[in-house]
Amino acid sequence: MTGPAGQPGPTSLAAVAAYLPETSLGLEKAGEVLGLTDGEIRKYRRFFGLDRVRWDPAARQMDLLVAAAGRLAALRGSEHRVRYVIHARTIEPAGPYSANPVRQAALDLGLEHATSFTLSQHACASGLLAVVLAGRMLAAERDQDSLALVLTGEKTYPHVAKYMPPAMVMGEAAAACLVGRGTERDRLLAYVSRTYGDYHVVTTRSGELATRFEHEYPQALAELIRSAVEQAGIGLADLRLVLPHNVNRISWTRVCRLMDLPVERIFLDYVPVTGHCFCADPFINYARACELGLLRPGDHYLMASVGLGATFSALVFRH
Repeated sequence: MTGPAGQPGPTSLAAVAAYLPETSLGLEKAGEVLGLTDGEIRKYRRFFGLDRVRWDPAARQMDLLVAAAGRLAALRGSEHRVRYVIHARTIEPAGPYSANPVRQAALDLGLEHATSFTLSQHACASGLLAVVLAGRMLAAERDQDSLALVLTGEKTYPHVAKYMPPAMVMGEAAAACLVGRGTERDRLLAYVSRTYGDYHVVTTRSGELATRFEHEYPQALAELIRSAVEQAGIGLADLRLVLPHNVNRISWTRVCRLMDLPVERIFLDYVPVTGHCFCADPFINYARACELGLLRPGDHYLMASVGLGATFSALVFRH
């Protein structure tokens, strides 16, 4: 198991935008594609709080990324400031040599001058890692106004989704995040990441190891959040919101009980709406929370995500 990742460099979120496909499918329809049984569908809806999922059947991977970045008003006119374009993925990229979705997206967005690459080492927690990595690379830039564009979101293919644990349904919503040097707005205060390597093979729907992971998961996530809050120099009571990965409601309820944290502090509005959208969930939740006016200047909030492997990560920001 790895320990805390250490204090992050001066990093802030300059802007965040989300793309939610218009196509909304109920679990019954999605289950036909994903091979879910009637029993699993009932369990998902009753116990896990899942109901629908957003898919974009006609879109390619590049289309999802461009759709999210196209909603970043702050990007328009600042393209020349972007030094890096990072696609944070859950699944290792695979395909023909000529197919490079993140590079294609960069070209389409007018960012041909930027260095573009894919990051997937932390699975669904790779989006949080990408923000930290972007900040560290920007710290080495001479231009204080340099930016990095972090893109998240992936296509949901049946041959991929069937390897996911049974407590989630995958969606295709995407997010785009402009990362800049540390300012007082949305400043990154802490980053903690822990990898429990014993669970590197937990990618199936059953088995003794998967059962043990499900049992230990809430405690591991609660300990991670406590560590991130402590590193940020605040208490749990100081957290205005937790912006989670949208796996299911019941797991977050268990985590809240362990921490004595009101479940209302966890932004779960999108769990029944989008499903679990790979690395994009915390950023999608941030964009929606801002739309609803749930974050005020000076509020502290935490992004959390867990990737198969198993990597648990959290970021603490001051809005």
